[in-house]
Amino acid sequence: MSAVKTTEKPRLSVKVQTLAAVFAIIGAVALPQLFHVMGAVSGLGTKLGETFLPMHLTIFLAGLLAGPYAGAIAGLLAPFISFALTGMPTAAMLPFMMIELCAYGLFSGLLRNVNIPVAAKVLAVQIGGRAVRAGAILLSVYAFGNTAIPVSIIWTSIAAGIFGIALQLVLIPLIIYRVENMSKNEK
Repeated sequence: MSAVKTTEKPRLSVKVQTLAAVFAIIGAVALPQLFHVMGAVSGLGTKLGETFLPMHLTIFLAGLLAGPYAGAIAGLLAPFISFALTGMPTAAMLPFMMIELCAYGLFSGLLRNVNIPVAAKVLAVQIGGRAVRAGAILLSVYAFGNTAIPVSIIWTSIAAGIFGIALQLVLIPLIIYRVENMSKNEK
C-alpha cells in the first residue's frame, strides 16, 4: 500500500498533452512580455517580471492540469523560445531558467494525482524547482568555473520574486479549482 494517497484523474491523450504544452509555452512567452511592457512604461524595466514571475505560472498549470510530460517539455522549451524571440531571459540565465522551469513542470505533473491541497503542491514544486536551479547554479560556478553569474543570484532571485511566489500560492489553486469545477459541470 502506498503512503501517498492519489486521486485518479483522467489520463489525457498525447494530443491534449501536446496542446497543453504548446499553450503553456505561448503563455510563458507572452505573459512576461506584458509585464516587461508595463515595466518599460512605468520605468521599472524588467523588475515587474522578476517580481511577479509570470513565466512560471503557465508551466505550473501545464503540469498540474496535463501531467509531467506536458509540464516538463513546456518548462524546458518556453525559456528557449522566449530567448530566441525576445532575448529574454539573458543568455547567462537561459540554461538555469530552462532547468528550473523544466523541474517545475515535471514536479507539478508528478503531483497532479496526489491527494493533497493544491497550495501544498505548489509550495512543494516551488521548493523543488528552486533547489534544482540552485544546484545547477552551484555546479556551474564551482565545478565548471562559470563566472557569468554570481552564486548570490540564488538568494537575490528568491527575494526579488517573493511576491510572485506568494501570488502563485494563491492564484494557482484558484485557477485549478475553477478548471476542475468547469470540467465537472460539463459532465
